[in-house]
Amino acid sequence: MLKVESLSKNYDSKQVLADVTFQVNPGEVVGLVGENGAGKSTLLNTLATLIPLEKGHIEFNGLRYESDRQKLRQKIGFIPQDIAVWEEFSVEENMVFFEQLSWVRKSREQLRQLCLDMKLDRWKEKTQSLSGGMKRKLNIAISLIHDPDILLLDEPTVGIDLKSRKEIGSYLHDLAKVKGKTIIYTSHDMEEIMTYCDRIYVIGNDPFYKNLLLENGKKVEVL
Repeated sequence: MLKVESLSKNYDSKQVLADVTFQVNPGEVVGLVGENGAGKSTLLNTLATLIPLEKGHIEFNGLRYESDRQKLRQKIGFIPQDIAVWEEFSVEENMVFFEQLSWVRKSREQLRQLCLDMKLDRWKEKTQSLSGGMKRKLNIAISLIHDPDILLLDEPTVGIDLKSRKEIGSYLHDLAKVKGKTIIYTSHDMEEIMTYCDRIYVIGNDPFYKNLLLENGKKVEVL
């Protein structure tokens, strides 16, 4: 279980996160929505241990962010908004390269199966020739090499075709429900958020997102 208590973050004199408290259970898919600059990416980067914890308390499966950062990083899969793959490598070469950086060993067949599970079947194809949706799938597959318990995704379906968006959303939902992963992700695609997320948190003071979700019968909480 992920527990976040009284998390606050300032950049100079600007407060980005103010006393944020929530929890996420294993097997849940949680969506984060809000206007640009509301603090969604800051929250994800803090949960990914990429931004130091300044005020508040975060704990995941008994590991404390204040003292167990290295152990936590072995449990976390983080997919930033910018695609981070080697364009000149094939899908296979990317997967093998990142597997060598991981603390979990996987065979080439296991790596290929990760891609096939996401409907990414261009194993020998150069990454630079893939569509945006295929590159997003590769990015997610790379993040799953070490079999993380919690997956954090920042706009994982931005700028890609509808078919790829649906395939990624469905895969993430199944990953949580079948394998018990904890999944948190941001998106501006409200239909996607409403379709695949068990719970939705709104960050920021803009009432637009909260009202839209309530109108569609979704349970929503403002952080």
